[in-house]
Amino acid sequence: MPTTFLTGSTGYIGSYVANLILREHEDERLAVLVRAKSPDAARKRLWKSLQMHMSFDEFVSFMPRFDIYLGDLTSPDLGLEPEAKAKLIESASSVLHVAASLNRKSSKTCFNVNLRGTLSVIKLARAMADTNGLRRFSDVSTVAVAGHRKNETVHEDDCIDWSRSDYDPYARTKKFCEHMVHELLPDVQKSIFRPSIVLGDSRFPETTQFDMVRAFAGLAYMRVLPFDPSWRADIVPADYVSKGIVHVHMADKPKYEAYHMSSGEDSLTYAEIVQSLRDAGHKPKMVFAPKLEGTFGGAVDALMSTPRKWGVAPAASLMKVFLPYLTFNTVFGNSHIVEELGHKPMRFSEYGYPLLRFAVDGGFEYPYKDWPADGDEKLAKVG
Repeated sequence: MPTTFLTGSTGYIGSYVANLILREHEDERLAVLVRAKSPDAARKRLWKSLQMHMSFDEFVSFMPRFDIYLGDLTSPDLGLEPEAKAKLIESASSVLHVAASLNRKSSKTCFNVNLRGTLSVIKLARAMADTNGLRRFSDVSTVAVAGHRKNETVHEDDCIDWSRSDYDPYARTKKFCEHMVHELLPDVQKSIFRPSIVLGDSRFPETTQFDMVRAFAGLAYMRVLPFDPSWRADIVPADYVSKGIVHVHMADKPKYEAYHMSSGEDSLTYAEIVQSLRDAGHKPKMVFAPKLEGTFGGAVDALMSTPRKWGVAPAASLMKVFLPYLTFNTVFGNSHIVEELGHKPMRFSEYGYPLLRFAVDGGFEYPYKDWPADGDEKLAKVG
């Protein structure tokens, strides 16, 4: 049975990818790297990440198709024991590298997780390719590798420009990760996926990822927005991103190497987003004041330095991170993935308000379920 080595299965996008492979490719096994101290703890982490996508009984039914490896991206050889490493090299037929640090403020974290971690995954993939061959290496990157942009549409083949400065450590390290994949795996078939702003799911309001949702909610309740109403925001739902990743990764001969997982030219303007919220019943009225962009940025900087007890510094820090991506009025052409899937992503106006309500009403927390009392017994029955 072919096996995909998947990193990031306990993360947001990774959970979507794992769910789709399990459901749509019944002959595929999943070898997953999980940061945990024991197999039992690893299974519980997997259940926490996958429960938004399935019931516990479904989770149990899928467990025989999992090979769980205890490890960590930041450890030498991914923290794998020699025997486990040898087994993984021998059994894996493809690699889908989703895991990453999205900490845009910490250079240390991004360098350790993204650069060192990706290098370890590439070295493992190199060993797989040299042992039994490797069908494909897929890397989930980001459109942020495009660097500083303004009022542009950036297409897949024109995204990387080494002469441009980067917005943050996340963008900088992910750009170099793409470079390492190309340089160190020249003979392996590769797919590079660059998601834009991944926000919510077009099918239901629930989400387990709240960083960007907090920024969206904060803006939704501001009375004055420091944006031009004609600026566009390239927002794409997680279900479309994961659908594209799995479709291309599992394909025999994808048409392209790089894919922007984005809304591209169909991205909504801020005026359209605001109007869609009003039409759905959002009561606060917002006024656009693009001349206040500089003043707003200064206010965010000031609020970041306020006493912790005031409770506004975390929100200001979050806004500081995302502000450049909200004001550059740049979208990312998605013709490659639209051609592969045969359809465009649902527009944010169709699902944004339910997402807002779920996040705000639930206090920006997902109602996770505990491991069932009879969970171990059910797992034992399936072996």
